[in-house]
Amino acid sequence: MQLLKGNTPRWVIFFIDITVCVISLAAAYLIRFDFDVPQIEIDRLHVVSALIIGIRALSFFFAKTYAGMIRYTGTTDAQRIFVTLILGSIAFGFCNLVSYFTWHGRYIIPLSIILIEFLATMFLLFSYRMVVKALYFEIKNSSEEKQEIIIFGAGAAGVIAKQAIDRDTKSKYKVAAFVDDEEKKANKKIEGVTVYHSSKLEKLFQEGTIKHIIISPQKIKSKKRNTITELAIKHGVKVLNVPPVTKWTNGELSFKQMKKVKIEDLLGRDEIKLSNDKIIQQLKGKIILVTGAAGSIGSELVRQIVKYQPKKVILLDQAESGLYEVEFELKQAAQGHLMEVVVGDICNYERMENLFKTFTPQVVFHAAAYKHVPLMEENPSEAIHVNVGGTKNLVELSVQNGVEKFVMVSTDKAVNPTSVMGASKRIAEIFAQSTNGKSATKFITTRFGNVLGSNGSVIPLFRKQIEQGGPITVTHPDITRYFMTIPEACQLVLEAGTMGEGGEIFIFDMGESVKIVDLAKKMLKLSGMELGKDIQIVYTGLRPGEKLYEELLNNKENTISTHHPQIMVAKVREYELTEITPKIEALVSLYRQQDNLAIVKAMKELVPEYKSNNSVYEKLDAKV
Repeated sequence: MQLLKGNTPRWVIFFIDITVCVISLAAAYLIRFDFDVPQIEIDRLHVVSALIIGIRALSFFFAKTYAGMIRYTGTTDAQRIFVTLILGSIAFGFCNLVSYFTWHGRYIIPLSIILIEFLATMFLLFSYRMVVKALYFEIKNSSEEKQEIIIFGAGAAGVIAKQAIDRDTKSKYKVAAFVDDEEKKANKKIEGVTVYHSSKLEKLFQEGTIKHIIISPQKIKSKKRNTITELAIKHGVKVLNVPPVTKWTNGELSFKQMKKVKIEDLLGRDEIKLSNDKIIQQLKGKIILVTGAAGSIGSELVRQIVKYQPKKVILLDQAESGLYEVEFELKQAAQGHLMEVVVGDICNYERMENLFKTFTPQVVFHAAAYKHVPLMEENPSEAIHVNVGGTKNLVELSVQNGVEKFVMVSTDKAVNPTSVMGASKRIAEIFAQSTNGKSATKFITTRFGNVLGSNGSVIPLFRKQIEQGGPITVTHPDITRYFMTIPEACQLVLEAGTMGEGGEIFIFDMGESVKIVDLAKKMLKLSGMELGKDIQIVYTGLRPGEKLYEELLNNKENTISTHHPQIMVAKVREYELTEITPKIEALVSLYRQQDNLAIVKAMKELVPEYKSNNSVYEKLDAKV
């Protein structure tokens, strides 16, 4: 029992290993000679035994095969034992060569004995470790009351998840069943646990004993994940995900690494297929500038760009704390040599001019912008200063310095804008589009809706309000939004940047719009709370400049499809650069006056479809 309950002394393990070698050697002789060992072999057995056991003992001592804790034996221990035994068997072969040349062409150890002894020793050494490990966990796990868990997915990932639960002696859970979509797996057993078809899942939940379900497949369809989660929430069952293999500790999964399903997992869509060869062709070996690199979109763009082997990535932002975090993350991932961090303001022309001359970027991804609708409604001068003036600086410097491609990140709020922020982004789009074709630089715009988890988005707000016990604040019971995860959005930005020939506005398929109040309710259920009992939802009214429903296309626009099913090209009104430039310069110059009404009036003249909503600037619409 000491072997199972405590830490067995190393000398005991060493002694057992040597005993195993003795048994294996005896078995090798008996098997080789059909249990009738010739006298000549018996006569020299003492020499052979001393040689084999001596070499095995030395190899075990130096390789420290006895040092691991038997009850936690894993693949690393098996590899160490295998290599040690191989090296020992090679030593036996060397001894045979010596005896061959010094003992009248005879081998001291029969070659068949070397092979059989190796196989027997390997099998016995690893087997007794596995038996001890199994007994330990059986004794440990049977001593406590366990809550039942279902694992969805009876493949390799599901088995690994079960083993992780069994290994965790502090876990309060046991696997009650596997569930899988494949009919051929139904009613079979895996490690003693029955596999049920997925059609039986609700019936298993109805029994009331299941506390968790673990979704084990790494690549599961979003629709399937949502179906499982909805069913689990309905029956008060918590849902866990198996993390990607890259996040396992030392190549092994532990139960503590399994995380609760987040709302981002349910709103994300199936994996986006990218034209990786074309993206590599555009980015490999090139100097890439990413503006707004400390933000949610900019930082994710950087993470994805470094995978395509650029020569250098310039991280530009004026937020020093955010830049530091991204820099630290990349250095931790051994990607620090690929980046150059620049603290600077895109509105400062001299600073930007120096950046372009110093680093000579070949591709620019422009994600820097003010994006918060109510804040920009109260600060129009900053919206035009950054979103319009800053973009104008970057566009002009890109032309002057021969940038190959300029990819601008825009927003669906630029379509039929009802806010200062949306209108400022539309004006920035107009300037970039109008500049295209006037130089070798190709200007491309990408539009998409809200991104999950971005700074200032609704999900982090709801999460914080739930943690604080509520209430959850929703502006209107009917308000809807389109959502996309940050990685999805950035993948599509890279893809659109690759396919763009200049002058296009690419729009992304955002899927179905989501009612914000339904989103809040689902987050509550995922948190294990009950609406009206544990927490309340309060409606606060639409904020200045806010739309009830977002649009992805202007009513007068249409789209053409591309080779990518999730990317379309918007056909929009075109402007002449010579006509639009003086108006944009006049608008940007209004920053010095700090006259909000004059600024918004000029914006409405530039963008006739800009009609304010729930804003003090509605009075200007009748005058324009």
